[in-house]
Amino acid sequence: MTARASIGGFLLFLITTSPGTAAPARPNVVLIVADDLGAMDLGCYGSKFHRTPHLDQLAAEGVRFTQAYAACPVCSPTRAAIMTGKYPARLHLTDWLPGRGDRPDQELNRPVIRQELPLEEITLAELFTKAGYVTGHIGKWHLGGEGFGPLEQGFQTNIAGDHTGTPLSYFAPFAKNGRTMPGLTDAPAGEYLTDRLGVEAAKFIDANHTQPFFLYLPHYAVHTPLQAPEEMVAKYPAAGTFAGQQNNPVYAAMLEALDNAVGTVRQKLAEHHLLENTVIIFTSDNGGLATTEGAKTPATSNAPLREGKGWLYEGGIRVPLLMRGPVGIPSGSTESTPVCSIDFLPTLCEWCGFVPPDGLDGVSLAGLLRDKTALEPRALYWHYPHYANQGSRPSGAVRYGNHKLIEFYDDSRQELYDIQADLREGRNLHDELPAVVSTLASKLHYWYRTVDAQMPTPNPQYEPNPPGKNGRIEIGAKTAHVHGLQLRYEPMPHKNTLGFWVRPEDWAEFAFTVKQPGKYRVEALIGCGNGSGGSDVQFAVGEQVLNYTVKETGGFQAFVPVDLGVLTLTEAKRYQLTVKAIKKPGPAVMDLRQMTLIRIDE
Repeated sequence: MTARASIGGFLLFLITTSPGTAAPARPNVVLIVADDLGAMDLGCYGSKFHRTPHLDQLAAEGVRFTQAYAACPVCSPTRAAIMTGKYPARLHLTDWLPGRGDRPDQELNRPVIRQELPLEEITLAELFTKAGYVTGHIGKWHLGGEGFGPLEQGFQTNIAGDHTGTPLSYFAPFAKNGRTMPGLTDAPAGEYLTDRLGVEAAKFIDANHTQPFFLYLPHYAVHTPLQAPEEMVAKYPAAGTFAGQQNNPVYAAMLEALDNAVGTVRQKLAEHHLLENTVIIFTSDNGGLATTEGAKTPATSNAPLREGKGWLYEGGIRVPLLMRGPVGIPSGSTESTPVCSIDFLPTLCEWCGFVPPDGLDGVSLAGLLRDKTALEPRALYWHYPHYANQGSRPSGAVRYGNHKLIEFYDDSRQELYDIQADLREGRNLHDELPAVVSTLASKLHYWYRTVDAQMPTPNPQYEPNPPGKNGRIEIGAKTAHVHGLQLRYEPMPHKNTLGFWVRPEDWAEFAFTVKQPGKYRVEALIGCGNGSGGSDVQFAVGEQVLNYTVKETGGFQAFVPVDLGVLTLTEAKRYQLTVKAIKKPGPAVMDLRQMTLIRIDE
């Protein structure tokens, strides 16, 4: 018997009645997932730039989670977790599909992952369909192509969902290269996709309002390419220089359209008097895109959270989560318990009265919301064995209590943060709390084994920082391997630097490749804020040392070119360049964006 055929064996809808009373109506469910929406992007989460009145109203009428996490810092794995209640690592689906390919500048090769959500997994749609619900998928799927789409995974209808992670177009016609997004062939010229998905959701409710339904509405917004109707963009101030702030008018317009689409759904539910018998859940698949990736980016800032999409810091995995409904969800409340995408399936099973499948990683949140029954203490885990387009390296993480441990797979570096006391993840406690590090590392490594986590492998073609076509060797800050506690690569576009160098004992090393031996002049882009000048820094390759006394530049991100001197590199091979502070009289050493080795002709 197949896994699908066995659903009926374990699925039991529970309807309780008492003599003389009618059975309670089964709640409808609308699950809305935004794409790349940051945890701090909504008005109800503190944004002063974005306009989200409908989502803010949803928060006021239900519960707003303040420590909700996506199961992965990128899209497809989180969507798989939502559908199954399982960690992406267990599913062997740990990157966006098809994923970023291996490259010679990467020290590790990615594991071979599933290219679709396995058919043997039991999905939310299959559970609801078996329970007699009408099920509809409207929006982004991105969990497999032909044979693995929404209709093969339990949904009875599908609009706009296929294997792709970005829309063919945000404006009608919703087509490209002879292909049209499913169900969107009939579209007036210039129609905006986010609006259309809201209309399709309203049609679904119209058609099915007399019977219980499960509507999964995963929007393409606010994913790149950043595009929105010009009249909506014009409402927002023109973007200034990005400096870790929410100030992107195109992104804001996309978010406003998404908010309007949520309003469309809510209004339609109200028209059919279904608001009080419908569970509405709104969340995102990962944190906001805070780095440069395509035109008009970065999209947003997740501050005070660190970094964004693609990273296992809080900005990459913490997401908004709102819930409203008739199943014991308190109105106008907040909930600070850490929860995750894996928890949706078991929670909906309990609310809607059917038995969840075995082998889930998530837990039901029903008791937590209904009567504040605390969840059993548990750890939350992440496994991202990939290089992200946003600049991060293969890594894993565990949060247990207030502490979070991140480890990087290429150099085994570990970082420990107290999330409650240090939301910005600015103080690495690794050396201060070795017992906590040991405990969390043991949990994480044991979890790897229990889920059969796929690990990256050494790249035999690894060629770090090779010469460019002009013969120059450009060594960017993002290629640093950091030693110590606080020094770090900061990927935000206004920084893109090796910074936070507040401890002189911290240092960095860079691998680079020489193909033409000879003498190379070394130039660096260095920034230093007022009051921090005077540090002595050594740049070294083997026994060759270039000394530099740091000069103030007017700001740590006010980078100026500095001539460091000449290195003689006598062999065509891989070298290691170390950067160490010998003396630090001020608050910080310096910021280092890039080093360039320029061959001096004989």
